[in-house]
Amino acid sequence: MTRFTTSADGTEIAYSVTGSGPALVLVDGAMCHRMFGPSTELASVLDKNFTVYTYDRRGRGETGDGATPWSLQNEIDDLDALVKEAGGSAFVFGQSSGAVLALEAATKLPTITRLALYELPMVVDDTYTPRPADVVATMDGLIARGERSAAVTMFMKMVGVPGIGLAIMKLTPVWKKLKLVAHTLPWDLRLLGDDGRGEPLPANRWNIKVPTLVMNGGKSPEYLRNTMKNVAEVLGDVEYQELPGQTHMLKASAAAPVLVEFFSRAQRTAGPIA
Repeated sequence: MTRFTTSADGTEIAYSVTGSGPALVLVDGAMCHRMFGPSTELASVLDKNFTVYTYDRRGRGETGDGATPWSLQNEIDDLDALVKEAGGSAFVFGQSSGAVLALEAATKLPTITRLALYELPMVVDDTYTPRPADVVATMDGLIARGERSAAVTMFMKMVGVPGIGLAIMKLTPVWKKLKLVAHTLPWDLRLLGDDGRGEPLPANRWNIKVPTLVMNGGKSPEYLRNTMKNVAEVLGDVEYQELPGQTHMLKASAAAPVLVEFFSRAQRTAGPIA
């Protein structure tokens, strides 16, 4: 059943709740929402241990675009509204660009008490082509002209989807679903800021004071594995884990045991960066 909460700018945020136990909010990555993405399946596994909140980030699913222009603060306010619905404090897990949002929110919201992150989509070295400096402006232009298919195509190429895979995807119902939320792509790109475009992250990029778990997949591209090691170094006293056999498309069955173990611990511990 869909519920709604109101963000600071008046936007109605659609969300679902399942399970019982400590509150845990899941934050989706680019173009994903409750009916299209990994969060609902993951919630169905985690709800044995937690009260799990999944929500549609603004512009997706049953959540509107918002009355004000997009900003990072808007999205932090959206997450803050969910945490308030959860009782005033919560654990948070973010994937891909959702991990960037979760991390940014944790620097401002003391109500986030534990944080887990999976594969921020940044490039911190020369192992992958960094996103162009003008990518947001280019994407804005495509959306303004109504060229949603071209915007999704550009994004998919940027994240490494092969040409044959892209051609097949365009023939499936998935493509229509992607085009529906194409206008949110510039927002996710703005989340990344100016960092992670081929250079190591600044040492002072984030100031996190809560127990944090940083993860990547063992079969993910080298650039993503290197990015998460860099994130762990920048954050400092955090745990780092590489999940064997996992890619950027993290499986719920692999993520759940690690998240349950981390979020269930009462005390903070730190692990070595491999």
